[in-house]
Amino acid sequence: MGIRVYKPTSNGRRNSSVSDFSDLTDKKKQPEKTLLVRIRKTGGRNFQGKITCRHKGGGHRRMYRLVDFKRRKDGMPATVVAVEYDPNRSARIALIRYEDGTKSYILSPEGFKAGMVVASGSNIEPSLGNCMPLEKIPQGTNVHNVELQPGAGGQMCRAAGTFATLSARDQGWAQLTLPSGEIRRVSSKCRATIGELGNKEHSAIVIGKAGRKRWMGVRPTVRGSAMNPVAHKMGGGEGRRNGGRHPCSATGKLSKGGRTRKPRKPSSSAIIRRRTSRRYGLVKLP
Repeated sequence: MGIRVYKPTSNGRRNSSVSDFSDLTDKKKQPEKTLLVRIRKTGGRNFQGKITCRHKGGGHRRMYRLVDFKRRKDGMPATVVAVEYDPNRSARIALIRYEDGTKSYILSPEGFKAGMVVASGSNIEPSLGNCMPLEKIPQGTNVHNVELQPGAGGQMCRAAGTFATLSARDQGWAQLTLPSGEIRRVSSKCRATIGELGNKEHSAIVIGKAGRKRWMGVRPTVRGSAMNPVAHKMGGGEGRRNGGRHPCSATGKLSKGGRTRKPRKPSSSAIIRRRTSRRYGLVKLP
């Protein structure tokens, strides 16, 4: 895939870019109707009508594609029908058809083409797109859609261009190096899919104008220092002030260097090495 840059016909178009969608099988292909579900928009509000996630609302109408993250149809090969665009995620998805005629959507790794054959299970070859337990995958292999608990379905490395590297195995545990630099261990019974996810250039796309964010359902963000004290921790003051305290969110969580992970979270024992700090380039201690 590549990136197509717009001509500077206006200030919003200048330097903005979009994917050329060259990795799709057919740009005009409609999604599989049996695997579509209508999404009810919430505007970031919970069942009480209160905003629990700010800056959400509006956006283009979308249908949700039912993606199979579990891949539990063992021993039955499937043929890739097409690689399609999914408006609900940054990665591409692939429509596959099993030998019994069942169709399903899976995440599309880099290099996926129509006509390829994929499978899932323990006694299969570790080739691109195949889903297998970590105990059967060779060390040093790049994987995506990794399970945290056996049978729960893939939860890690599902964004465009991401992958985890299987670095070691010991006593029923598999050691994975994640894109953030974190080293985590999961059960060897957990499944993962071979390969790196496609659409790597997604992070390099320039939005260009505020309207494109509104189409995505993202509403404007107001600076906390521009608010009243009742609305934000950094609000108030005579004239333009820097807030008088360290940058933080509306709920008081520090924006720079503040810990956001629960100190007694049970899964902390599974983290061998913390992710590296983007600000200082250091490893965060537990």
